[in-house]
Amino acid sequence: MSQTLDQLFGALANEHRREIVRMLALQPFAIHQLADARGLSLPAIHKHIKVLEKAGLVKRKKLGRTNILAFRREGMMQVQAWAGLFHTLWGTDLASFENYADFVARTPKTGEEQ
Repeated sequence: MSQTLDQLFGALANEHRREIVRMLALQPFAIHQLADARGLSLPAIHKHIKVLEKAGLVKRKKLGRTNILAFRREGMMQVQAWAGLFHTLWGTDLASFENYADFVARTPKTGEEQ
């Protein structure tokens, strides 16, 4: 799973690819429409799409001579599942500091008897 997460986060590390994913989450687009919307050349958009496909974030369907791209929720669900592991740890910053202060207060100092 870590290789998959590495690919997902690597794919999402680029602003153009994040925007492509956002657009495709709303509706499918032809590749040339995405290129026009992002102001990218066709070779550049194809490179971004290859990364997104390899990460499992988009799927392609050929309709005649046009390649249509759509969002794959399954890929993003893996990111969501990973982030969800931390959900129980999230709280306010103040709560985090209070929890840490409590932990430090309960932790024996070096050389103290337990």
